[in-house]
Amino acid sequence: MFQTLLYATLGLALVLTLRRLAQRLFGAELAFALWLLFPLLVLLPRLPALPPEWAIAPRLLVLPATSASIVQAGATVSTMHWPLLLWITGTMLCLVRLAIHYCQLRRRSRHLPYTMHRILQTSPGAPDPRRVRLHPAGPAVLWAPRSLLLIPADFLERFDADEQRLVLQHELTHLRRGDALWSLLAELTFALLWFHPLAWLARPRFRLDQELACDECVLRQSPQDEVKYARTLLHSTGISTTPALIPWLDPLQMKERLQMIQYHRPGALHRRLGFITLAALIAGSAFGIQAIAQQAPPPPPPTLAPHAPSQNLGLSDEVRIRPSYPESAIRQHEQGIVVLLILVRADGSVGDVRYDSVHSTTDSADLIAAATEAAQHWRLKPEVKNGKPVDGYARVPITFSLEEAALKPTK
Repeated sequence: MFQTLLYATLGLALVLTLRRLAQRLFGAELAFALWLLFPLLVLLPRLPALPPEWAIAPRLLVLPATSASIVQAGATVSTMHWPLLLWITGTMLCLVRLAIHYCQLRRRSRHLPYTMHRILQTSPGAPDPRRVRLHPAGPAVLWAPRSLLLIPADFLERFDADEQRLVLQHELTHLRRGDALWSLLAELTFALLWFHPLAWLARPRFRLDQELACDECVLRQSPQDEVKYARTLLHSTGISTTPALIPWLDPLQMKERLQMIQYHRPGALHRRLGFITLAALIAGSAFGIQAIAQQAPPPPPPTLAPHAPSQNLGLSDEVRIRPSYPESAIRQHEQGIVVLLILVRADGSVGDVRYDSVHSTTDSADLIAAATEAAQHWRLKPEVKNGKPVDGYARVPITFSLEEAALKPTK
């Protein structure tokens, strides 16, 4: 969890730092594509890496001394759980808010009247009237299983023929680029990261970069309409952005959009160079993260069965000291898998013992200390090369379980 949050912070900081520079050098479309770095940095560490050469010990199961302790522990709510409960509560509130906005927008939308339907049907480059709805928040794109284009009831009166064409071209470009889906994913990501300060900074800037990229795409197709496009923006009435809507004009974005139209539209060579640079940056990030991931051992196999308390680790018959379940961990109802990375010397003694935070499922200090203290007294079977024992490394998953103990009958 902490590693994912760390990579998410790195991704957001990197995008927020580079987006302005990318827009000036390579254009708004490249600046918007730069947001792909965020999910890349979050998801790449989760991809499987080539396994390093580590010996894998069978899983060691540690249970409390008596099941009576479990009854006492079950009545105590861990103080470590409240951050998780707070995060879940905040995420659910964000999702409920998003669903309410969406339902309100859908409820207020209406089908086109017959006359407007006929006019749009005969207009060149007009959208499919079946995907157009009347709504006071239009012109805008509304997310849906099949995204809808919203226009106001006075659309034909508010805009002249050229302005209608440019507004519709802008909204259709959003639909062709899949911006409705990207906006939905951005809102869901924000719901997960509602507590993160960088998420609050990134959210409006993502929307702005999306609009700038759409404007740039429209004007690249119709460069002769630059003046008309800017005039249409100036004559439009902006609406505040809602979580479930991509509006034609957000008043807070007016200045940046007009500046982009006037100054920052690079040529084809700069755009190609920008996307090559972005591809190189993504490839470099992928190789770097995979290299870091390969320094740690792979996660414990899910099919390993627990060993009975009388058994040893399967590495040496001299292992007798098993970790004890700390009383403080029982009271706090702490459990999970502690994975230890152990240097096994040629004589079987234990050298360095490290906690593997990447593949462990708990970060309880009490459980880690108990596992580490017991492991320092173990004797393990060393690695053998050319018939001789040599120093090597072993990964030992130790499962501290309260549930399995609770299922055992009390003697």
